[in-house]
Amino acid sequence: MLALERSLLRGFLSAAESLEWKQGEVAAAESGSLLQLIFDGKYEAVFSNSTIQNVFNASSVTEENIDSYLEKQILAYLDCSAEADNMERQRLMFLLGVGSLQLFVQSNWTGPPVQLKLQDFLPPALLQKFCEPKMLHAAILKTLVLDGESVYTLTSYPILLLIARIILVNSRHKLASLQTLSWWTLRYVNIHQQLLEERSPELFTLAQTCIKQVTEAETLFTGGESWHLAVQFHLECAYTFLYYYEYKKAKQCFSTAKDITKLQINLTGALGKRTRFQEKYVAQLILDVQRTDEFLLPHSELSPAPTPLENLTMNCDLNDDTVLNEIKLADADQYQVPDLCAEELAVILGICIDFQKNNPVHKLTEEELLAFTSCLLSQPKFWAIQTSALLLRTKLEKGSTRRMERAMKQTQALADQFEDANTSISERMKIFYCCQVPPHWAIQRQLASLLFELGCTSSALQIFEELEMWEDAVICYERAGQHGKAEEILRRELEKKETPGLYCLLGDVLKDHQYYDKAWELSRHRSARAQRSKGLLHLRNREFRKCVECFEHSVKINPMQLGVWFSLGCAYIALEGYEGAAKAFQRCVTLEPDNAEAWNNLSTAYIRLKQKIKAFRTLQEALKCNYEHWQIWENYLLTSTDVGEFSEAIKAYHRLMDLREKYKDTQVLAILVRAVVDGMADRTGEVASGLKGKLQELLGRVTSRVTNDGEIWRLYAQLYGNGQNDSGEDIEKSLQCLTKAHKCEMQSSDWEKDVSSFKEVVKGAIEIAHVAIKCSKNKSNHQEALQVLSSARLNLRGLSSKAKQLFVDVTSNEVHSEIADEVTTMDNMIAELQELSNRLRNQC
Repeated sequence: MLALERSLLRGFLSAAESLEWKQGEVAAAESGSLLQLIFDGKYEAVFSNSTIQNVFNASSVTEENIDSYLEKQILAYLDCSAEADNMERQRLMFLLGVGSLQLFVQSNWTGPPVQLKLQDFLPPALLQKFCEPKMLHAAILKTLVLDGESVYTLTSYPILLLIARIILVNSRHKLASLQTLSWWTLRYVNIHQQLLEERSPELFTLAQTCIKQVTEAETLFTGGESWHLAVQFHLECAYTFLYYYEYKKAKQCFSTAKDITKLQINLTGALGKRTRFQEKYVAQLILDVQRTDEFLLPHSELSPAPTPLENLTMNCDLNDDTVLNEIKLADADQYQVPDLCAEELAVILGICIDFQKNNPVHKLTEEELLAFTSCLLSQPKFWAIQTSALLLRTKLEKGSTRRMERAMKQTQALADQFEDANTSISERMKIFYCCQVPPHWAIQRQLASLLFELGCTSSALQIFEELEMWEDAVICYERAGQHGKAEEILRRELEKKETPGLYCLLGDVLKDHQYYDKAWELSRHRSARAQRSKGLLHLRNREFRKCVECFEHSVKINPMQLGVWFSLGCAYIALEGYEGAAKAFQRCVTLEPDNAEAWNNLSTAYIRLKQKIKAFRTLQEALKCNYEHWQIWENYLLTSTDVGEFSEAIKAYHRLMDLREKYKDTQVLAILVRAVVDGMADRTGEVASGLKGKLQELLGRVTSRVTNDGEIWRLYAQLYGNGQNDSGEDIEKSLQCLTKAHKCEMQSSDWEKDVSSFKEVVKGAIEIAHVAIKCSKNKSNHQEALQVLSSARLNLRGLSSKAKQLFVDVTSNEVHSEIADEVTTMDNMIAELQELSNRLRNQC
């Protein structure tokens, strides 16, 4: 049975397996006919099977809920005493679960639309409990709500997912003989999650359990032929981890899948032409894919056969008068991509999606992703891979004026393919779970968003209203300035049926708390969305205490709401509740480790809690995520200085000057200069004097940009010893810096009118004179020495004359006593400088 279970995971039987199966006992059993129907892609026919119909039929229906009834019937069927019969029954129910999941995927993801009628397999007694099909539909959707997150209202045939859930999750303990049950449960998790508004912790916990169980099932991946399944499993795990913010685990899974296929995938440059009129070949970014040592993977018959080209989604040509449809390489043979199988193409797509998730939205990132999509579309073989690659390309191209038309046509083609009945469902299901293809309504939503961006508001609104995506429709009306129309459509829908989601949207439009309260009551206190929206309105109104209360309610229902944790942290900071803020931002970075702003805010909370070392480390994480954010660098500079990481502070100051040309922080520079001059110990205990060269380099850069700050020039002079060193070079550099500092001080206004300011300027001039004397003694050239002394003397003479003009008692004609000492010192210094100058002249 394990061999058949493996084939079921792949979705087809190889020729050898088909022959072997027909001779086996399972083929003759009832489960054999079901298995054949699933392999043939005839999922609807599973529900026409008499045994399956008998499972659901009952003479009387006592249960109130449809899920309770279905679960009771399935468990009753599985509770059979005969062991041989029990194995067959387990197989039948397992295949019903798989068939239900596959049919649900067909009805919502791949198409063509399903024609299944519920009355064909559900008892009339059960259906009579619901007056009309809409009530039954709503009741089933309600059973699929998890962690307070609503399910998309127009989900087609949700009963199929409910049956899959009852069998693959609720009845797992009764299906012990099936070794691939956990893998199919993981597939169910990925499908169910895509219907929910937010990530579900319940589903994530289940997914982690399934991944652990499949990983531990050694028999599943033994033998040389199992590599196909190993690649598929790692890809499916990677997409699960990626969706739940586990980026490191996702990268690990993508990497393992790549290693199994022995592919070398690198972005590289190659000479090529991009436009029709380009004469010279220039470097173009392409994806180079090679097999290690021309390694060919064994058992190619176990890899899905390519789908005929006419059954794949059409890849629309660019048809531009300038830009070529694809890059024309100078040496195309050198970068020829080998003929890739399904799993290899899925690995390239996976690495592309991982690359997209782990890199910022930037023009360069877009070019790199387009290189991936070009490579994938160069080998059109599988529906799921083709659809995923085309969807990604349209998202990347919609911002380009020359490519926007193709993006529009391509999205339309992708939306239309759902109705196309020409391609068999089994072809579309090949490698489906390894590609994360979005449901068909998400593609239509992308089409409507694109129409809205192009200004086709009415067309976009028509699609949004058909899809019952009221939130998007409301945003459309709001942006178009039609606030009244937004309220009108919501009230119209509420008249038909009151739902928590519609009341939340009405609250968003009218900015009124009463509608969120109504949604909260209507959901029986289970709507995370109601509390989330109410909290955001309080946040906008700066009602932080109430806002915290609502957000706490929301994350208690669903702890996987990244945006809510972030807003909660901000509200706590506004209330100065730094412990709560630290907890909230800690949850943010746990959910999304590359959220730079969350790391930055977490460090702010730690600083306020006096946990500076933690703040320093969190800022290092923030900078890994965003190297261009100057405010994070400024926080890092201040924290590094505060904790004694002086080397990091110098590095941060340099980076801030890269980002902001005239950046200055005199206080930080003063601390760094004092640390180096006084030989203070840094955080690791090393003496900071060793950083003198780096700090001199920094101050040199600072003073080249900020030339008019006297304090910075004084710090620069201090670093060179203020003229007190024995080194002639240091003394001369100190003199230059002190002179520039003195000029800056003299250029500032009103220093002449205030006695204390005047005394400071005089003090600086006297200091310059002392350093000038020392500098002149180190000069071998008498002429240069004379120039140094003359400059200092003239400076002092000017200040002395100014003092005698400004600060003289009119009656006694004497200098004011408060500045008399400074004037005497200046006069004595002028005489000394004059005498030294005379001696030097005599020596010339």
